[in-house]
Amino acid sequence: MKNKLIHVLLKNSPEWSLEMAKRIKKSFRNQKLVQQQKNGGFTKEDLISDFKKIGIAEGDVLLVHSSLSKIGFVHGGPNAVIQALIETIGPAGTLLMPSFPAKGRNKDYLNANPLFDVLNTPSAMGIITEEFRKMKGVKRSLHPTDPVCAFGPLAEYLTATHLGRITPYDQESPFRKLAEKKGKILMLGTTLNGAGTSLHTLEDAVDFKYPVYDDQLFDVQLKDVAGHIHNVQTKVHNPIYSAKRNCDALVPIFEKENVLTKGKVAEANTLLLNAEKMLAVMLKYYHDYGVTMYTPYGDKNQLA
Repeated sequence: MKNKLIHVLLKNSPEWSLEMAKRIKKSFRNQKLVQQQKNGGFTKEDLISDFKKIGIAEGDVLLVHSSLSKIGFVHGGPNAVIQALIETIGPAGTLLMPSFPAKGRNKDYLNANPLFDVLNTPSAMGIITEEFRKMKGVKRSLHPTDPVCAFGPLAEYLTATHLGRITPYDQESPFRKLAEKKGKILMLGTTLNGAGTSLHTLEDAVDFKYPVYDDQLFDVQLKDVAGHIHNVQTKVHNPIYSAKRNCDALVPIFEKENVLTKGKVAEANTLLLNAEKMLAVMLKYYHDYGVTMYTPYGDKNQLA
């Protein structure tokens, strides 16, 4: 009944009522968290057990997109989630998280924020990513719109060459290097529609047929860990084309090609993807059928 009420508000109510629907949804979520806390909640050990069950292993190079509220009430909060991930992959593993600073469109963000401070600009990708960003020993890539944080033996390698890239997902980006290192991508209470950033690696790997990048080239200043200022240029995704994305429609292809497995951690539904296979499958289906996140059934709708 609660979910149905929210759906009706979102679908049929006027624009001004969307904020009301968000508040109702948040209220329901908070009530559920309180009840979970009363029932005992989840511990770090619970999360480690679930992470192992869904296929995360020692030595993994793991990029995590997360929603703390979807996981449920966790004793220790976001830091417990981070430590559970680190302990699951062990000292030989490397943990990555996005730490993008924009809550909305990158184009609007850069117009209002021409300086990115790698040490102090917060992550807008959720409280888990922000706590991870501030953790001792974490490296953050120097990119104005799509910086990635990493912790572990490959952290420096994965983040060091993001500086000065005109587009954020090319061969020198953490996303592409993740695929090269046979890494994994965990959607922890998130979806491809909400957090499928690595899908953009396709766009920078080929002569992409759609105008997904905006025509404007942005001049941005970046402050590194030593306080030095770097003047760089970058592109952002075209908001008009971004509205055409239907990333979740790619899930059946990824399941068919053994790229993706579904699971659950605490209360959160999860997707675990093989980054190397995902890029290879995207390249194959792009060349064979014109499949992209904008045309998930092919450029002629032939896979519908």
